[in-house]
Amino acid sequence: MKSWYILAITALMLFGIERFLYKVSAERRCNTAWTMFSFMTTVAVISTTLFFLSDRHIPDLQFLFMISLINSAAFFLGTVSQIEALKCIPTNIAYPIIRLNTILVVLFSTMYFKDQLSTAQILGIIIAICVIFWMTSHSYGGETASRQVTKGLVLTGIALFSGAVAAISSKFAAVNTNTLGFIALSYIMGSFFSLFSRKGLHSNAVNSNLKDAVIIGIGMGLVNIGGFYCFLSALRTGPLSIIITVVGMHFIVAIVLSSFIYREKIALSRIAGIALTVIALVLMRS
Repeated sequence: MKSWYILAITALMLFGIERFLYKVSAERRCNTAWTMFSFMTTVAVISTTLFFLSDRHIPDLQFLFMISLINSAAFFLGTVSQIEALKCIPTNIAYPIIRLNTILVVLFSTMYFKDQLSTAQILGIIIAICVIFWMTSHSYGGETASRQVTKGLVLTGIALFSGAVAAISSKFAAVNTNTLGFIALSYIMGSFFSLFSRKGLHSNAVNSNLKDAVIIGIGMGLVNIGGFYCFLSALRTGPLSIIITVVGMHFIVAIVLSSFIYREKIALSRIAGIALTVIALVLMRS
């Protein structure tokens, strides 16, 4: 089994736990700005420390700054959109739609990076994308249209495109610059984004106990830094089209955890989708 595939599976699990913590934040009605600030700051502090303790060589400082800015802005916007969307619609509606960004990334990767894929890997990608469409098409049973639902769907659309930009920029960074330097600079920028936007993201409906937001944010940060490092390490040697498809299935982990913790029902169609996800992951390991 290829090392980049193992790293991608590890990133899948860690990102799945992180996305579940988004749900926890939404359920507790935490202040999104403070959750994001503690999240970003945690990753920034840890990655900066590790950067100075390791190889600090940076081939092109200007490139590092630009790619970090693009990635940080896209990731921040996508993360905020996801957390806010989860305050309006259930996890099993939001995440499958957001993961449609896999299609955009796969198309870009095959055209730009000329990924060489085996028949099994292509079949795995097709099955994975079908799973996302399947779970999305079964997301609206029993839902009634409302302003909250509409707002949630708009936010998931923003998260979808932001996630695609973040993933593509991560590939460029993984191949062309220092991994820890990229993580550190991206999250330092993200910390400033979240700090400056704290008033705009505050509302009277949120939990006034900032302690909850900070604790959840730190938890997100600890899980994220491991997942992001594994993701970038996989991208350094593996094909973006396969890795983004594997890692993109992390929403399954969040849905399963939400079903156990928050008693969100999983229909038979979703169980079938989870089973197909496992099949797709097996096919893509070749």
